[in-house]
Amino acid sequence: MGTISEVVDSLENRISKLLHRHEKLKEANRDLEKQLELLKTQQDQSHGEIEELREKCKSLKLANSMLGSDQYKRDTKLKINALVREIDDCISQLSE
Repeated sequence: MGTISEVVDSLENRISKLLHRHEKLKEANRDLEKQLELLKTQQDQSHGEIEELREKCKSLKLANSMLGSDQYKRDTKLKINALVREIDDCISQLSE
């Protein structure tokens, strides 16, 4: 009978250790989920900032092209030609 008691005690000890380990893993999982949410939020903010900076860069390039900088001469000419065509279309529509 002593051996059955030892086996039961051993099983209780192992179960206790497993339960303790399970609680630690659940706590670690909760921490990781919190960290994941934080990182997702930071990623969303970073994507927003990237889009804002891209728009600013696009605006600056357009402004430089409108000012006629050497780097954007071709773009400036194309933009002016597009505006002239648009104005011509408007004039032709008004005269009809």
